[in-house]
Amino acid sequence: MSRVLAKRALVPHPDTPDPDFSVTAKLSLMGSDVLKIDYVVAGLVGRLAVPDERVPVREDGLWQASCFEAFVRPGAGQGYAEYNFSPSRCWASYWFDGYREGMAPMADSQIEIFREAVTGERLALTVLCHIGAPWGREIDPLRAQWGLSAILEYRDGAKSYWALAHAPGKPDFHHPACFALQLTAPDAP
Repeated sequence: MSRVLAKRALVPHPDTPDPDFSVTAKLSLMGSDVLKIDYVVAGLVGRLAVPDERVPVREDGLWQASCFEAFVRPGAGQGYAEYNFSPSRCWASYWFDGYREGMAPMADSQIEIFREAVTGERLALTVLCHIGAPWGREIDPLRAQWGLSAILEYRDGAKSYWALAHAPGKPDFHHPACFALQLTAPDAP
């Protein structure tokens, strides 16, 4: 059984080159221990540089190309986790003690990434996160503040930046203004 916790449209940063896309993110709870995140890009996907699929491994620097991200902050404190999910199926996770401070890789996570066949009009990625294992640091993802975002790289090297909300200035998904979704654990059925 799956329950949708939130579905939101991501908005392009004001400086994004003419956005030819719509980007959505949906969080669902599967059973009691798997969080599912679906990212969908619709539009002129053929204009994007989409990494080839590979055997999934932890890899730094994924945000330098087309990549989907989730930032998760517990209800209290300044610390937060950052997760990067590449269309290549590689991933990375980091803990920050505060705004861009104290960055450290998080322990291996139980993350599975599935990519739908990319068409000229659609790119879809599904991420399954086993609750308990990947979150660590006493984060309850079902009672947390979320920032969901995407970096879309065009074939010509230009990039567009998408998030639930943007802070003033250049794109910065770490900014507190980007943690725009507050989840509350669903009631028992």
